[in-house]
Amino acid sequence: MSVDATTATTNTTTATTSLPSTTASLTSGDFLTLLVTELQNQNPLDPTSTTDFMTQLTSYANFDQQQTLNTNLTSLATSFNSLLTLNSSNYIGHTVTAKADSATLENGNINFGYSLNSAASKVTLTVADSSGNTVWTGSGTTAAGSNSFAWDGKTTDGTQLSDGGSYSLSVNATDSSGNSVYGYTTVTGTVTGVDSSSGTTMLDLGETAVATSSIIRVTN
Repeated sequence: MSVDATTATTNTTTATTSLPSTTASLTSGDFLTLLVTELQNQNPLDPTSTTDFMTQLTSYANFDQQQTLNTNLTSLATSFNSLLTLNSSNYIGHTVTAKADSATLENGNINFGYSLNSAASKVTLTVADSSGNTVWTGSGTTAAGSNSFAWDGKTTDGTQLSDGGSYSLSVNATDSSGNSVYGYTTVTGTVTGVDSSSGTTMLDLGETAVATSSIIRVTN
C-alpha cells in the first residue's frame, strides 16, 4: 500500500505542473480538464472530499461570471463613450458656457464670467498667465448671479499680449461684512469640435477645451 500511495502522489504532482500559468488564462475547458485530472490522480488514501470538490466548482463559476461581467462592462463603456461623442457633435456651432477658470487667448479676447451667490460690495478680478504671474487686475460687477467679463488680452499697463497663451481668472468677491460670496468662474465660446481621445468627451472652443459635464448653458 505504501508503494501505491507514493505513486499516486507523484502522479498528482505531475498533473499539477501542467496547469495554466495564470488564473486569468483559465478557460472552461482548462477547468474541467483540471477537475478530471485531479479525480484520476488523487491519492486513494486521501481522496478529494465532496465539500472541496463543490467549493472548487463554485469558485470557478464565480470567476467565470466575473470575467463575463467585466467583458460586458468594458464593451458597454466603449459603446457609451461612442454615444457621448456622437451626441456631443450636436454642440458644434453653438455657443456654450462652461464652469472653468482658464482659457486660451484668441483674437485678443477671452470671454470669462463668474457667478456670485449674493450681491457683493466689492469684486476684484485677477488674470494670471500659465506660470501664475498676474498680468491684469481690476474691479468687476457686483450683481448676484451671473456676471460677464470680456478680457481684451491687455495687461494692466495696456500692453497687448499675443494670442495662444493660456490665462486664468480668479475672483475675490465679498459682501459688506467681508464674507465671500463667490460662486464659480466660467468660460464662454463657440464649439468648433469634439475630442474623446483622452477618455473624457471634451468640447473644443477654438483652442480651449472644456468637459461636456461642465456645460451650464447652450445658445445658438
